[in-house]
Amino acid sequence: MNPYLLVVILGIVEGITEFLPVSSTGHMILVEKFINSPYVSKDFMDNFLIIVQLGAILSVVLYFWKDIQPFVKSKEIFKERVSLWSKIIVGVLPAAVLGLLFDDYITEFFLGNTKIVATTLIFYGVIFCFIEEKIKKVKVIDNIKNIPYSLAIIIGFFQCLAMIPGTSRSGATIIGSLLLGLSKGVAAEFSFFLAIPTMMGATLLKLVKNGVSFTPIEWQLLGIGFFISFIVAFIVIKWFMGYIKTRTFKLFGIYRIILGILVFLFLN
Repeated sequence: MNPYLLVVILGIVEGITEFLPVSSTGHMILVEKFINSPYVSKDFMDNFLIIVQLGAILSVVLYFWKDIQPFVKSKEIFKERVSLWSKIIVGVLPAAVLGLLFDDYITEFFLGNTKIVATTLIFYGVIFCFIEEKIKKVKVIDNIKNIPYSLAIIIGFFQCLAMIPGTSRSGATIIGSLLLGLSKGVAAEFSFFLAIPTMMGATLLKLVKNGVSFTPIEWQLLGIGFFISFIVAFIVIKWFMGYIKTRTFKLFGIYRIILGILVFLFLN
């Protein structure tokens, strides 16, 4: 496959799946199984799959900028922003510690394993099909500033489940948030906020380990993938935040189950 077409496809897949509870890593692994290009090296592709996430991260920053940026005139709002980012940092700590400890192990034994991807797709798909029925009696936290630090760190541990490919970082944090009493909107929003330092840290860790050395053409490919993932992810975030106001997560659960079954049938 032409390398430019390949990075366009991967950029679109990353942008669509990064913040939906369907597992972007799982999808990227599956796409790689179906398509490849003799014109790009494996080392470049490994780095590309990491760097392209930065485009999606930037889309979160831009979409929620007015809610997270510290440049405000009101002291009260500034204190709220400091409190929010303090909770985000607390929520990221579990992933930061466990990621540093187990990154090599997970990369060696789990990454690229289609059986694990299929299993986690189906397992969490089933949970998404039924979770909202099970939490109707849970007291709802409907404002992100009301999230206590104790819940922030527990949600952070739920996020660590996504170290296993096919789980979905947003899916794990949303499930954890719903079980702990956050409303759907607040659960999704906090999941997006946690993504900013989590994904930036994970990307930096991978780049430090893998090194960064690209040809001019490879820099072009990286730029195209980055830009496409940014545009697509921004559109998806806007759609998703509107979708969950009136709809359930069951559709994502059904999609995950069907995809997981197809992976078992055709890739194992």
